[in-house]
Amino acid sequence: MSYKINGTELSLQPTTGKWMPRMLIDVDGNGYPVYSAVREFELMFQLSEPADFQQFQNAFNAQSITGTIVVDLPAYATGTYTFYPYSGCVLREPETAEYFSEHHMNVRLLVTNIRT
Repeated sequence: MSYKINGTELSLQPTTGKWMPRMLIDVDGNGYPVYSAVREFELMFQLSEPADFQQFQNAFNAQSITGTIVVDLPAYATGTYTFYPYSGCVLREPETAEYFSEHHMNVRLLVTNIRT
């Protein structure tokens, strides 16, 4: 089991990945929080070769054709570490820090619009 975008396994698996906290939209009249209906998942890579980074950029560019993508991520809030294909997702443009010895450092890939 691994991270995939549109059925293609990432050539570089992330160093870390995590479900981001949902955005608090408001509090209702009874004091209950109202959260966004969608979630986000962050993938982080300590070092990435340029070809791996290009795969992330290509996935970002390709979503403009259909508008959304399918991403295999660890299933949200389950008792086991299993991967689940989430459809209708949107990628934010990959972010990177400095170069180190011809590698990208601290690459961040954020998957948004995830319905769990």
